[in-house]
Amino acid sequence: MADPQQRRVLVVDDEPTIAQSVAARLRAEGFEVEIAADGPSAVAAASARRPDLVVLDVMLPGFDGLEVCRRIQAERPVPVLMLTARDDETDLLVGLAVGADDYLTKPFSIRELAARVHALLRRAGRSEQLDGRRIVLADLEIDMIERRVHRAGDEVHLTPTEFQLLVHLAGRPRAVLPRERLLAEVWGWGEAAGTRTVDSHVKALRRKLGADLIRTVHGVGYALEVPR
Repeated sequence: MADPQQRRVLVVDDEPTIAQSVAARLRAEGFEVEIAADGPSAVAAASARRPDLVVLDVMLPGFDGLEVCRRIQAERPVPVLMLTARDDETDLLVGLAVGADDYLTKPFSIRELAARVHALLRRAGRSEQLDGRRIVLADLEIDMIERRVHRAGDEVHLTPTEFQLLVHLAGRPRAVLPRERLLAEVWGWGEAAGTRTVDSHVKALRRKLGADLIRTVHGVGYALEVPR
């Protein structure tokens, strides 16, 4: 588990009860927590405080959480856990597209949120500790040191979780990896009910890298397709 004593979390929610409850739980676990209640102050806080992770509500005054996520990711990559009042796949995919790594639908368990925060920080830590290899598969290039991805020469911005998922698939090209295995090895979850999260991130990778790169094996999982 990431050392929470070294970690700063920015909680962004305009509902004081939720923001204070989340902050209290994370502080109890040793995190340093900042709170913002609207879009502009969230962007300013992210720039000034440089949090290690952001818990971000979608519905905010000023401008919404999607715009907040887009702006903070444009400045520097940071893991983002989105909070949404709607379990709408379109909204979730838009959130992933602008740089979110994970999401929770309201109402949620504070305990579950804390577990997701720890899991996101562990994944980000694993990405930072990847060795110096460069993976080249046809026109796909993954630079493990600089955490850069290129497809056909064009750089593609990926969130930390998307990067980790792509590296995982690229490490076993053409092999079919079950959703449950990806969920356990990339997300660190043992609960198979979360496989929709895998599906959503695969859709985001396809949108950014091309629909031809990842093959679906119905009822099983996914494989990274590269020319032989």
